[in-house]
This record gives sequence, C-alpha cells and structure tokens, in this order.
Amino acid sequence: MLAKPRPLDHIAEVDDGIAAKAAGFDALYGHLSPIDIIERSANDLFHDEIAAVSSFGADSAVLLHMIAKIDRTLPVIFLDTGKHFEETLGYRDALVADFGLTNIRVIKPDEAALERIDPTGNLHQNNTDACCDVRKVEPLARGVAPFRAWFTGRKRFQASTRAALPVFEAVGPRIRINPLAHWTTSDQADYMRAHALRENPLVAYGYLSIGCFPCTQPVQPGEDARSGRWAGHAKTECGIHLSGLEVSLTDASL
Repeated sequence: MLAKPRPLDHIAEVDDGIAAKAAGFDALYGHLSPIDIIERSANDLFHDEIAAVSSFGADSAVLLHMIAKIDRTLPVIFLDTGKHFEETLGYRDALVADFGLTNIRVIKPDEAALERIDPTGNLHQNNTDACCDVRKVEPLARGVAPFRAWFTGRKRFQASTRAALPVFEAVGPRIRINPLAHWTTSDQADYMRAHALRENPLVAYGYLSIGCFPCTQPVQPGEDARSGRWAGHAKTECGIHLSGLEVSLTDASL
C-alpha cells in the first residue's frame, strides 16, 4: 500500500534544508576519491541510514566492488521491473557472489498499480513515461524510503544531461550520492582491469547503458553511452534520477 501524502509545504520546507546540507557536503567531500566518499558517507555521515541503488547494468561492477570493500552488508536496492534482460538478472547474481554482498533488496512494481495501468504489459509501446513511473520511479521511492541517503553509479561522461552532475545532491528529504561523478571512461576501464571485474555480457554486443529489454538497443559508433535508451524518443531518463521521486511515493495515480 502506498504511503499517505504529506503536505507539500512540509516537503518544500525539508527540501530547502537538505539542499543546503547536500551543497555543503559537496563542497567538503566532493573532491575526494570515490572510495573515500563511500567510506565517509557510509561510516560517518549516514551510518546505518544509507543504501546503494544498482541496475546491475553495463558499468555497475565498479561501485559495487568499492561498496563491498567498505561494507558488504550495506543494503543494495535492485528494481525488478519485470522487463529486464535475462543477462542482467544473471549478472546481478554473479556480482553478488563475486563481492560477497549480503543485503540485496529486490523491489518490484506494485501489483495493483500494474493491473490498473499496464494489465497487458505493453504500456511501453505507447507511453514510456507512464511505464517507467509504475515499474521504476514509484518502486524506487519505496525502496529508498527507509534511508537518509543512497549511492548511485552515475557519471558526468554518460550523457550531456549529466555533464554538471554533483557528487552530493538533494532529492526531497534525502541525499543522493554519486561517488563516481567525475570519473572518465578511462578511469572506469582502468579500475575494471585492475580488479579483474566481471563485465555485463551485453556490453560485448554494444549495449553500453542497459535498461529494460523493450526500450534498450546497442549504441551506435560515436554516440554517447545512453543513446541506446529509448532510441527515437526525446526521453533520456527513466525518472528515478529526476526531481519528482519523493512525490511519486504518494502519487495516487500510480
């Protein structure tokens, strides 16, 4: 059951304070190495009140490897949309075993909402935003609800829309942390090689950003890593990284 709505003025009031706190953290710690950002956040800033969100996609191994070095019990949220590639699910299980992660939290769409909004499972064919809302955005809002902060693996190089990505940013009353924000493709590749990390098998076929199988295709030469997501549409983000996440938790239309 979805949470009861809170007054919007209360949400706005909390947002102002959290935004200032996120900006302060970014100024103090945003320049640190990713592993130091993770350690400081998990052990000091948000001890026992922080999670990671992972798609177990094309480059998820790096962040998860770093998290495992700090705390293998840290909660890792995975959104099981019901539309993942089988390779993604297999990769998830393989990385969990590789790194010894012990607290994977699989969050699924609300069954009643799916029955109401996408009873045939074909919503993605005519309304990709609504499909992402019910299969990703609302589930993630539930997934992060118990925490004060969460880690993502987003990076500035992934798309022009992420070029100014901060390390610490406010999302409603919580803080989202992007420890790898300033990393380059070379940084990513070097770390993967140095630690012999397992690669998502779909990468070999040109899938450089991996979402649900109906809306993901291989990236063409010269295009940015996210160009294979919702190809042919103006859409560039599923919504879980946008500003309406907190509101989605109380949205009765989902």
